[in-house]
Amino acid sequence: MKRRMLIILLIFFSQISKGQNFASLKMEAEPLLLQTIGSFYVGGEKQAQNVQELGGFSSDGTITVNQMYVEYLIPQEKKDNLSFVLIHGMNLSGKTYETTPDGRMGWNEYLVRKGYPVYVVDQVGAGRSGFNQKTYNLVREGKIDPISQQTFQRISDDNTWINFRFGLQDGSPVEEVKFPIEAMDEYSKQSIPFSLFGLPDPNPNYLNLASLAKSLSHTVLVSHSQSGAFPIETALIDPSGINAIVMLEPGGTGEQYSEEQIQKLKNIPLLIVFGDNIENETGLPGHSWKNYYDGWGKLVQKVNAAGGKAEIVFLPDLGIKGNSHMLMQDINNQEVADFILSWLSKKLSQN
Repeated sequence: MKRRMLIILLIFFSQISKGQNFASLKMEAEPLLLQTIGSFYVGGEKQAQNVQELGGFSSDGTITVNQMYVEYLIPQEKKDNLSFVLIHGMNLSGKTYETTPDGRMGWNEYLVRKGYPVYVVDQVGAGRSGFNQKTYNLVREGKIDPISQQTFQRISDDNTWINFRFGLQDGSPVEEVKFPIEAMDEYSKQSIPFSLFGLPDPNPNYLNLASLAKSLSHTVLVSHSQSGAFPIETALIDPSGINAIVMLEPGGTGEQYSEEQIQKLKNIPLLIVFGDNIENETGLPGHSWKNYYDGWGKLVQKVNAAGGKAEIVFLPDLGIKGNSHMLMQDINNQEVADFILSWLSKKLSQN
């Protein structure tokens, strides 16, 4: 009996993710010089809710919903007037652009060290932006049908391994893998419950990003995966303050945009970046990074035919091999960032 209990305990503890040791973080020798650091919320609207909708603790009243959390780092010395707004993808948060799972410098710090103010957001309904709890509490009280609840998705570590192209279905890493696979446990902790649906129309993420870009002026909107089209949708609402768009492995294909909309986009430099192994199986029916790459490539052609400055880049064509879906966390994340900065410098100097 004791032996059996020991075996069970060993199995249990072997399945617990090890915590990241602060001493193991790879800190830079050169001090990070900031003018300021802080956070704020953008957007949001007041909504009246009753005690049941609020969860039974507070009396009837109003709350704010659909706000977007923004964290900022402003360097002591700025390179120019550009700022970067970094937008995460599905099941993730702004942590995407912070310290990497294996403890290296994230893009937020790297861009600041390059002299650029950085604004990292949490999408509406995710992370510190929170979500509207009203529907869930009404279901609990039996006031509305449970089908009214929006589904919260999670992506298993097993599917992430394949879908994000860290490794193959047989469990082996992809060739020349750039993602720090020894830090998979740490990456797993970044995945949070996420709902793709349930937000009002127009999507408050677009409205909030438009407001943020306009208030900052001279911004580069950087999106990733599920948020891939966010900068385009934002620019179609209001291009004020948007100097360029960078889309990292966007989902979808961009086929929904009309000629009229493309005319509105043609004046904003657009860069789309994909990593390696995009023809690999994703483990999800109908989900193909190669199809997305091909689809966005067609949009790039349309934008350029209209007189725009758009480019889609497959990193292996540049001799940069082994990158995963998490370009900003791969071990060559600084090399990828440098490429983007170089591209922006050339395109924006042509304006």
